[in-house]
Amino acid sequence: MEIEKEIFARMQANFKKIEEYGFRKVGEVYQYSYIFLDNFRADITIDGSGMLIGKVYDLTMDCEYINFRIESQMGEFVSSVRESYKNLLEDIKVNCFEKLYFVSDQANRVTQSIMEYYYDEPVFLWESAKDHGVFKNDNNDKWYALIMYVDGKKIDEKLEGKVEAINIKLSPLKIIDLLKRKGFYPAYHMNKKNWITIVLDDTLQDEEIMNYVRESHSFTETTSNWLIPANPKYYDVISHFNQKDVILWRQPNGIRMNDKVYLYLGSPYSAILFQCQVIGVDIPSQYQDENSTTSKTMKIKLLKRYRRDEYTFAKLKEYGIRAIRGPRHMPENLEKELC
Repeated sequence: MEIEKEIFARMQANFKKIEEYGFRKVGEVYQYSYIFLDNFRADITIDGSGMLIGKVYDLTMDCEYINFRIESQMGEFVSSVRESYKNLLEDIKVNCFEKLYFVSDQANRVTQSIMEYYYDEPVFLWESAKDHGVFKNDNNDKWYALIMYVDGKKIDEKLEGKVEAINIKLSPLKIIDLLKRKGFYPAYHMNKKNWITIVLDDTLQDEEIMNYVRESHSFTETTSNWLIPANPKYYDVISHFNQKDVILWRQPNGIRMNDKVYLYLGSPYSAILFQCQVIGVDIPSQYQDENSTTSKTMKIKLLKRYRRDEYTFAKLKEYGIRAIRGPRHMPENLEKELC
């Protein structure tokens, strides 16, 4: 492989940085010359597509020098020319180019957004799937996204040729709804209950995809898990969740964004019926009635439902829960079973 193609593989030119580096625009191309080892000059040209072409001239002989491109030439002199030229190209790459990790424009745009938001670069884990990049939470190595370059028919029989797609983790209920829309597919090669595949062909806008990425990332964040009582005599939360999956709720002290909330409904249910996630906190409220006064609320989103006979109060006693009079943290062993 040519030296230039090897060094600039999957790199994208930043033309503003190219001019700042010292390249001169001549017509439709950018040109730069550099003297090294006293008697050699490198002439570098970058065209409008970002392709870089380089030539090295021996100023003593007044001709192009090409011996350094011959791999079998390993003498000290030719090696020093080769190394100096490579160092120049590496410096141009660092200062004038941005890495392209993937094939499609949208995959690279989404990757850039993830890197700017979370500072996480994709990790390529498999020798047999070099185009598959994993995004992991740097704090705990948990995955929240996977970009793949695969045969489209492995995702859906109607997709022709190779495509780039992203797998992200969402709530099972959201996945069910999204699969009804164009651009969403059952997760390829991952748990289809908790993961979904989006083809990166600009069917969806970048910002919508990033909203799902952020939601997926939230599953990797350290959170607290709360057991909160709800009295169905005062508020019919079941009817609400049958119509909408988001609700405002009185905010306990200490609760944070992305915490999990398990709603325990009192008599006649006496069981945990809903798993929710906190998606908004510290929302001002002046609500007051004969039962309570609320100065701030949180916004919780329904993630999962449980059958009435699954996690009854009798079942909760097995985990050491003797009373549910107010918000409390969940026992770890119970939370693991509820997930």
